[in-house]
Amino acid sequence: EDRVIRLWDTANWRERAHWQWHADKIFCVGFAPDGSKLATGSYDDTVKLWDMATGKELMTLRGHLAWVPAVKFSPDGKLLASASWDYTVKLWDTTTGRELRTLAGHANSVYAVAFSPDGRRLASSGDDRTVRLWDVETGRLVRRLVGHSDEVLTVAFSPDGQYAVTGSVDHTSRIWDVSSGQEVRTLSGHTQDVTDANFSPNGKLVVTASVD
Repeated sequence: EDRVIRLWDTANWRERAHWQWHADKIFCVGFAPDGSKLATGSYDDTVKLWDMATGKELMTLRGHLAWVPAVKFSPDGKLLASASWDYTVKLWDTTTGRELRTLAGHANSVYAVAFSPDGRRLASSGDDRTVRLWDVETGRLVRRLVGHSDEVLTVAFSPDGQYAVTGSVDHTSRIWDVSSGQEVRTLSGHTQDVTDANFSPNGKLVVTASVD
């Protein structure tokens, strides 16, 4: 809540730099795949891009009407997706800062976004209990993943892009077939909200985290 971004050196765990340019609390951060840029999302309804070589702010991305809880770079680093409590997802050009399109369709706040490994699909999840799969090039809604009985807090693709994993306030994590939109399996065991879930790099394991 101090509105500060801190960069730490993993060689000695010392603070290398810190920046304080958002007007309100910072909720999320994300590196570009090549490490050249950093994106931050804030309660001030903006996204900022930072140059990692100089530590300087590159640009402020304005357009959301509510706070931004998630930002993700595309696998090639050319696009940035941002999720917002304004019920939308936005796609941005990371070179120019231009808003390319707004993905509208969620009936409530959007909490998470994830690009497929090939960068062709974007998944978004939120308060309306659904996951939506979008075509990145056209902005078209490809399909909805429906099955959770409460807010969907997180979504991630498997390394091969065939599956997605989600975590929800309904205490479950679910595995989905991306091509069909069908639920493959429900992972039960947590007794409170599942706040994060992801596949291992080889796709053989799924890890889930919870408030419990």
